[in-house]
Parts: sequence; structure tokens; C-alpha cells
Amino acid sequence: MSTMPAIDWNSLVAAAREVREHAYAPYSQYQVGAALLSGSGKVYVGCNVENASYGLALCAERSAIAAMIADGERTIRAIAIVTDGPVPGPPCGMCRQVLAEFADDVPVHLASAQAGSMARTTSLSKLLADPFRPHMLRGNPGGTP
Repeated sequence: MSTMPAIDWNSLVAAAREVREHAYAPYSQYQVGAALLSGSGKVYVGCNVENASYGLALCAERSAIAAMIADGERTIRAIAIVTDGPVPGPPCGMCRQVLAEFADDVPVHLASAQAGSMARTTSLSKLLADPFRPHMLRGNPGGTP
């Protein structure tokens, strides 16, 4: 039986910090970067992209997931998120639900770009206790008719 290699949080956080610098956040001034580790071991990054119509903003986490999907992958193994605030910010509710589409539970590492801030690792199951899952859809394979 093969075991998965340990998650290199330092590399994931570094990738999230780097992509965070490319965020387009002229309205909130809150830059976010995300780096996710896929099931194949590849790293995908994303940053937030705001819009003058605030509701059309794209979060960093969903941006990274879109890059993963565009590359043909469907499984998330871990994600690191770097935010601007003095306290590391967790993903929003929408991002939590999208993460749950591609992972039953994954470690989520939260860090801040501000020096001296404490990072922490939590899990998707702690952040989103009762997600809506595809099998719950009527007519979906594995769902109830």
C-alpha cells in the first residue's frame, strides 16, 4: 500500500503569496492568493479578481479550482490561502461549497501576508459542516430518484 507524500505547506503558502501579488482588488484592497494541491500532486494557483459590480468578483480559491478543472483534474488534496488582514481569513461560504464539490474533506492552511501573523491549519469539514453534495440531486447518478 502506498502512502501519500506529506503536504509541503511552505511551498503551497509561497505559491499563494506570490499569486496574491497579482490580485485585482481595486475596490476592497484585500488581495487574496490560493494554491491548491491536486490529487496528482500538481499545484494550481488563483487570485481574487474584483469587478465594479461587486457581486461578480471571483475569489482566489475558485480561481485556483477553475485552473485545476481547465487542466483536466478533479480532485483537491489540500489548499493554502494567503490574505491581507492581520488575522488569516478563511474561505467565504461560496468557496467552501465549491471546494466541497471536489473534496470530501481536505486540510485548509490559512496565512496572512502581514508579518508576525499566526498561520493555522483547519479542515474543510470544520469550515463547512454539512455541504450540499452532488448525490443529493434528483436524477444525478448516485442520487435519489
